[in-house]
Amino acid sequence: MYEPIIEVAGLAVDLGANPVLRDVRLTVSPGEIVAVVGPNGCGKSTLLRCLTGLQPATSGEIRMFGEPPADNARFWSRVALLGDEPAWYPGLTAREHLELMGAVHATPRMTVDAALDVFALTERADAVPLNLSTGQRQRLCLAATLLRPSTLLLLDEPERGLDAAFRSRLAGLLGDYAAGGGTVVMATHDEGLAAHARQVFPSGVTA
Repeated sequence: MYEPIIEVAGLAVDLGANPVLRDVRLTVSPGEIVAVVGPNGCGKSTLLRCLTGLQPATSGEIRMFGEPPADNARFWSRVALLGDEPAWYPGLTAREHLELMGAVHATPRMTVDAALDVFALTERADAVPLNLSTGQRQRLCLAATLLRPSTLLLLDEPERGLDAAFRSRLAGLLGDYAAGGGTVVMATHDEGLAAHARQVFPSGVTA
């Protein structure tokens, strides 16, 4: 039997005097796709930040790969995070951003050309990100996230800015990632993406 990738027990987070998360319990096994769902303000993004260690918990326990999350090279060699849109490097094209990502990882999951093709960016490869549409920049973010080697994807609203066709395609890409042994936890408002996952609510309790 495989050990869980993620174990959360009794997690609570207060931001100022505002309770955001209360008694969250979550276990995620290798190969699972989990969708954290619920209305705005229910703590979806906060939960993802807690899983990375970027948001301190008020109480409770989080174990990632059997250990507390840690901001170090060992942790981030296994975890790929898609959060807010990054600050792009001025003057670098979409292709060059992906080449840079590939260069810092010894074993990228795909080539730059493959990433451009998969994320429908080949025709815009020589454009700088600020000249791309919102959806194209989101696809570039996803390409960079999926290009790097990882065993766990943490995705905060990966559907942001994507059209319906590519949202459907993204569901297939995440399914392929999980079928290859990876694990996905995503905060999402998209019912189509959530339908391909085990759905959990931040304020609730789940096994």
